Amino acid sequence: MSAVFPKLVLFDLDGTLLDSAPDMVATVNQMRAARGQGAMALEALRPHVSKGSRAMSAAAFPQLGGDVPGEMIREFLDIYEQVLGQHSVLFDGVAELLDAIEAAGSRWGIVTNKPEYLARQVLPKLGWQSRCAILIGGDTLAERKPHPLPLLHAAAELGAAIDDCVYVGDDRRDIDAARAAGMRSVVALWGYRPDGDQPAEWGGDVMVETSRDLLGGIPTR
Repeated sequence: MSAVFPKLVLFDLDGTLLDSAPDMVATVNQMRAARGQGAMALEALRPHVSKGSRAMSAAAFPQLGGDVPGEMIREFLDIYEQVLGQHSVLFDGVAELLDAIEAAGSRWGIVTNKPEYLARQVLPKLGWQSRCAILIGGDTLAERKPHPLPLLHAAAELGAAIDDCVYVGDDRRDIDAARAAGMRSVVALWGYRPDGDQPAEWGGDVMVETSRDLLGGIPTR
């Protein structure tokens, strides 16, 4: 029996489809080197990746006490754009999962809080520019996750009923956004989470350890 998927499967990007932490640590380590500081370990930065550039910069420079100036965020984004895709890889099973979704006649897209201009540069590096049905970045619309607007917009643009959609993400904001949109959600436990996070408390509909757990299909309502 072939796998059954909703008509539209939407994914978060960093920490869900793409292990981009190696690119991120290369970015912050260029910033640290410019300030005469030693390299930060990959595993020290990994839990902060899904929280965005401000959180990663704060983790890389704890002496700032979380008060990261705007020029440092711009520096982070400029350096990251230069190294984007040089070290990142797909999480195990993601390529097969996307193939399975397409083979079932369903579509998939990306809703991320990463700035759209950076997210769009990822697609051709992975051969996804003609496969990804829609890409919504953190600055595409007036709101970003955990607001439901990006998910609602993606479904509307593709003519998909909410009940025919599912959102897969590794961060609480992903699950909160899906719930607010009335969309079924899958918690990607393989992603980036800081110590103390309790994904079982997020209220996701399904929790999976690896993307391979979804190859048999994703439950719908």
